[in-house]
Amino acid sequence: MKKIRHRSTPAARYLRPMREPTTPFDLPELLREALGPRAEAVGVERLRGGSKKGVYRVHLDGTGPATVIVYRWAPDEDFWPEPAGEPRPDPLTPATGLAPYLAAHHTLRQAGVRTPDLLHATDPGAIAPGTPTPAPGTADLAVVADLPGGTLESLLTADPTRAATPLAELARALDHMRHAQAPHYGSVARPHPADPAPAEQLVLDRALRDLAEAARRDPTIHPAHDRLAARLHDLRAHVRPRITYGLVHGELGPDHVLLDTDGHPVLIDIEGLLHFDVEWEHTFLRLRFGAHYDHLARRDLDPDRLALYALAQHLSLVAGPLRLLDGDFPDREAMLGIAAHNARAALATLK
Repeated sequence: MKKIRHRSTPAARYLRPMREPTTPFDLPELLREALGPRAEAVGVERLRGGSKKGVYRVHLDGTGPATVIVYRWAPDEDFWPEPAGEPRPDPLTPATGLAPYLAAHHTLRQAGVRTPDLLHATDPGAIAPGTPTPAPGTADLAVVADLPGGTLESLLTADPTRAATPLAELARALDHMRHAQAPHYGSVARPHPADPAPAEQLVLDRALRDLAEAARRDPTIHPAHDRLAARLHDLRAHVRPRITYGLVHGELGPDHVLLDTDGHPVLIDIEGLLHFDVEWEHTFLRLRFGAHYDHLARRDLDPDRLALYALAQHLSLVAGPLRLLDGDFPDREAMLGIAAHNARAALATLK
């Protein structure tokens, strides 16, 4: 067997994340299970991004695909610090792990929305009956098809005119998700609450917690705490009840949209998929797509929900990045920039 050349990790037989793993795994065995006995890795690189799982491109020798992507969910891949005194996770708490990934993959495919082809997973019942059960403590793993077209984010920068076609296709995919409705909100991987609060109340409660944390961490938010809290309550008072919910990705920026060889969009980082108000998705889309959001906008969204959810998103994007920096996340400047930008946007709602 050829020696694997690790392009951004130490030379070894095992696929290694940026930190030393607690439980390394046998990459050749994983590839044989996913692609057949002749699959052989000749190089591995860890891809940037992802704060809850490791994402690796594996270069292959042979007649099969030239590359595949390996997702690895394990404690040593999660950069988020352990919460201290936080309330229990609610339906908007992003899910992570192989089980949420598989549930989201299935749900999106059922809705007619593309995600990378799933080639193998370590869940014994997920792909092939009879797959050996992983030993306790091992990482959850999935092997998916690699897409050579890059991200929609890169195309928007390099050629905005050519990006108009995948943007239009993404808008249609979002419509498919919007119409895949359910009578309860919540993660597709977790049961819905038995007696849930209205979605807008859930958002308000989370936003008030994020505001309190942002005020502790950001000196520009601290003196405006009371006015921002009053603004949140006022926005909540204008939202009318709703009883059905569409599918929402939750963090759908242009970096979470890959392009295939023909330039068609494919969604990634899907573990947080949930049924919820589509306005929650669109406030995030507007933040991340900026001037390109017009391709994705829909005129019939509820303006009162959009206003409440936009401020809630800004506060979340102050508290969250600053909390992440309590750990050892490597791209600190980027997180500080996100927090500062969203602090300014939150304060602008008071003018």
